[in-house]
Amino acid sequence: MDFDAKFRELISEMKLDGRYRTFIELERIAGEFPTALWHRPDGGIQRVTVWCSNDYLGMGQHPRVLAAMHNAIDIFGAGTGGTRNISGTNRQHVALEAELADLHGKEAALIFTSGWISNLAALGSLGRLLPDCVIFSDALNHNSMIEGIRRSGAERLIFRHNDVAHLDELMGSVDPARPKIVAFESVYSMDGDVAPIAAICGIAEKHGAITYLDEVHAVGLYGARGGGIAERDGVAHRVTLIEGTLAKAFGVMGGYVAGSALMIDVIRSLADSFIFTTSLPPHLAAGALAAIQHVKAHPEDRTRQAENAARLKAMLKSGGLPVLDSPTHILPVMVGDAHLCRRISELLLAGRGIYVQPINYPTVARGLERLRITPTPFHTEAHMRDLVDALIAVGRDLGWAAARQAA
Repeated sequence: MDFDAKFRELISEMKLDGRYRTFIELERIAGEFPTALWHRPDGGIQRVTVWCSNDYLGMGQHPRVLAAMHNAIDIFGAGTGGTRNISGTNRQHVALEAELADLHGKEAALIFTSGWISNLAALGSLGRLLPDCVIFSDALNHNSMIEGIRRSGAERLIFRHNDVAHLDELMGSVDPARPKIVAFESVYSMDGDVAPIAAICGIAEKHGAITYLDEVHAVGLYGARGGGIAERDGVAHRVTLIEGTLAKAFGVMGGYVAGSALMIDVIRSLADSFIFTTSLPPHLAAGALAAIQHVKAHPEDRTRQAENAARLKAMLKSGGLPVLDSPTHILPVMVGDAHLCRRISELLLAGRGIYVQPINYPTVARGLERLRITPTPFHTEAHMRDLVDALIAVGRDLGWAAARQAA
């Protein structure tokens, strides 16, 4: 077989479909978020405003976080020297897990090297360890949850997105004696909509199921202390396992699950993705710990971020731009064509100094391509006006139907 020819064909097909991804080389500037330096393909350097970062609160550049990480490197060095089971459990890991358990009101927590791995490990292990288990998965669950369920070998039944009646119908069709897990997210990262957590918990409780909630895009941003939508809605105690990340609102890197001490012990003891992976470097754990402690104590950061999201959404709507009516900090501006979406992004960057990455298939379905905008507490009114004006101008130049309001 001509392997190179096959690979060239695959890349060519992706380019024709508009699915081929290019990476913009950015250089973040500590203390100047959301400004970054763009290293242009022609060798030049240009200052740009970043509108698509998942560092939702700018904690990746917070002085307290940076100081904790510098201090940890000076004291403990760079790596851990092994997996948690051999030589890689540090006191920073233990302190971070205790802080995360407290954040969610759970008995225990377990950290991983990423949120993707935490979903793979937890769902993959639980579905495998419970004999004849069936996992009920929301239709829009993240790839990491889907892969964890596949890895488990458990039967998967997909319920329509946020459709509690459909979930109840599916659960009622399964033998009551079978172990059941309901896996869903709180904030869905592409549309910015929110799950009816209390209603889903009610259905799960009715059928005797475990609930597994991914709060990746909500931790740090919602709830009195940043514990997520479940904390905000007062239902965290009804959720069996809460999964989250240290790489978005907490600004560092890593993932975790929080739940009962027994369930966390089972995942710790039997999840291959945990057992055989080198542990998180101590400086990352120290930085995440500092970020969580700061976010818990400073609700004004998320208040300002929510205010900015509401302000920008109103400005986008006023400008006739097709922004989804999201109730969260995620503002998708719908384009509906892969090549056009990429072209809008390119013109915003090169001509306006605005960086917002196009979101195309397979991240979203074909025909639902979009620009995913995430305001932070540090975006100013001037930043917002520049963005809206640029979108209107670029849309006019490209013949993009910017007046088409999202339903």
